[in-house]
Amino acid sequence: MKTWTKWLAVAFLASLLSACGYNDFQDKDEHVKAAWGEVVNQYQRRADLIPNLVNTVKGYAAHEKETLESVTRARAAATSFQITPEVLNNPEAFRKFQQVQGELSSALSRLMAVSENYPQLKADTSFRDLQSQLEGTENRITVARQRYIQAVREYNVLARSFPTNLTAMMFHYEVKPSFTVDNEKAISNAPAVNFGK
Repeated sequence: MKTWTKWLAVAFLASLLSACGYNDFQDKDEHVKAAWGEVVNQYQRRADLIPNLVNTVKGYAAHEKETLESVTRARAAATSFQITPEVLNNPEAFRKFQQVQGELSSALSRLMAVSENYPQLKADTSFRDLQSQLEGTENRITVARQRYIQAVREYNVLARSFPTNLTAMMFHYEVKPSFTVDNEKAISNAPAVNFGK
C-alpha cells in the first residue's frame, strides 16, 4: 500500500510540474528575445543607410540644412540608445527606444518630402537605390515588429493565464512591453475632409 501511495504522490507531483508552464516560459522568452533581435537588426540596417542618403541629398539640396541636420541628430539619438536585454523588461526603457526610433522615422519622412522638390535628386541613380533600400528596410522593420508583437502576445498570455500565472509569480516572469502607436489619440479621430467649394 505504501508503494502505491508513493507512486500516486509522484504522479501527482509530475502532473503539477507539467502544468506549471516553466518550460513554456523558457520557450516563449527565447522566442521574444529572437524576435526582438530581428527588430534591432532592421533598425540598425536603417541607421546604416542614413549617412549615404544624407550625403546624396546634400549634394543636390545643400540649402535644406535644417532637414539634413534633423535626420543626422535623430540617427545619432537612435544609435546611441543602449539596447540591452533589460529593455524588454523595462517598460520605460522600451518606451524611450520606441520614441527615438519614431523620431528618426519622422525625420526621414521629412527628408523624403524635401526630395520631391528636387527633380535632379529624384533622377540620381544613387538616391533611387538608397530610397529603394530604405523602403525595403522599412518593410522589414514592419514585419519584424509584427513578429515581436506576436511573440510578446503569446508570452503575456502565458504569464496571465491560470495556472501558469502562478509560475510567473513564483519565478518573477513579468509581462513584457509591446510596440504601441505613437499618437493613439490622434488616430482615433476621423480626419477632416474638405474638398473645397
